[in-house]
Amino acid sequence: MKVEHLKHLYWRAGFGVTPSILEHYKNATKSQVVSDLFKASETTEPLKIDLSEFKGFKTLSFKENPKLIKELAQKSRKRLMDFNIAWVNRLNTSDAVLRERMTLFWANHFVCGEKNVVYAQQYNNMLREYALGNFRDFVKAMSKEAAMIKYLNLRQNVKAQPNENFARELMELFTLGPGHYTENDIKESARAFTGYFNMLDGTFRLRRFQHDYGQKTFMGRTGNFNGDDIIDIILENRQCAKFICEKVYRYFVNEIIDKNRVESMVEVFFEDYDISRLMQYVFTQDWFYDNDNIGNKIKSPIDYLVGLSRTVPFILKNEKAVIKLQKLLGQTLLDPPNVAGWKGHKAWIDANTIMVRLKLPSVLLNGGMIALDDEKDEMRRQFFKRNKSKLPIKTLANWDKFQNEYKKISIEDLDSVLINGQLNKGTLTYLKSLYKDSKQKYCIQLMSLPEYQMC
Repeated sequence: MKVEHLKHLYWRAGFGVTPSILEHYKNATKSQVVSDLFKASETTEPLKIDLSEFKGFKTLSFKENPKLIKELAQKSRKRLMDFNIAWVNRLNTSDAVLRERMTLFWANHFVCGEKNVVYAQQYNNMLREYALGNFRDFVKAMSKEAAMIKYLNLRQNVKAQPNENFARELMELFTLGPGHYTENDIKESARAFTGYFNMLDGTFRLRRFQHDYGQKTFMGRTGNFNGDDIIDIILENRQCAKFICEKVYRYFVNEIIDKNRVESMVEVFFEDYDISRLMQYVFTQDWFYDNDNIGNKIKSPIDYLVGLSRTVPFILKNEKAVIKLQKLLGQTLLDPPNVAGWKGHKAWIDANTIMVRLKLPSVLLNGGMIALDDEKDEMRRQFFKRNKSKLPIKTLANWDKFQNEYKKISIEDLDSVLINGQLNKGTLTYLKSLYKDSKQKYCIQLMSLPEYQMC
């Protein structure tokens, strides 16, 4: 498998590549590499933090002590930050990169903003569990999650007065896309999901006295449908497979849809809605590795931060600073902008975020000092040494691990590993002009290029 193809696969299916991976698979076939990626992600390891302080409460406790709700809400906000940090750490270190990549993908599909950390953790692990599973089972599990029930007002969806929020988003954002259902389909679907509720601990419960057991007419079918029945009917529509395949294509392949390639994906996916089979198909197709698809995607803020850390591991002296970094770059995990999620691609970059991105490698990996080649280097070095304590983000970079990983890669070849895609002529000229006396410094210079923003 070609080096550029390995890099492309590992940036799309994971969070970057290393020299050891390139060396290990230098004589491997495409199917072997893809097979190993899936094997490493076969099992699901739930991501959990200690939430024991939230256990044992009953509804009566809140009625007896109204202040308890406020106290738990404050604790929950703090623990949500802890879970955010734990998620980033998992992305930085997990060998199951494909499952974690897919979890991140689905988190921006089945979008849910939740302030209750117990529900948020449960929801995040549901995404992780089904990330490479069966889409039909996935949608049904999602509809019964406490976080989604709360987020899209399913608690308020009762027989006497159906709430249509979930029914609308189920079709518009999660399965079919706009224009493939009627207003009456929304109304009848909402009736099928009446009575959906969750217990205080997050377990699902159907409130039977609030559920509408009457006949519903949905997408030309009539029957005593419940929520699962509605999902089954939706998935019988080929448009559902097409909608998901288009979204997968935009995220993993190219923002510009190729109708023939998407149609070939639909043929695979519509048969049984097996997510794993769909992704194996995509990653083994020759067209996935076309030059037009390599280095054409702007890294999301999370991709960018995780990619930096997987290349040069670093520790933030204040671990909560990782949340500040996410906010600076425009993507805070567990806090989506709305039910449609982040737009992605070109929306990741504006005049402010591009400047932050270009400077961040020096801040995180070089004590805030920009790695340049000129006569003022020593003066700059002394300045930052004196003012290091004033830097907003303090880190400890593990350059020893980087040097060990990249020991067989010459300074001149460093860009062949770190940059995915082609360097433009101006950048090539700039790089040739640099005095390459330090692999560490050159790494930071490469990470500070506009091309490093692409994958």
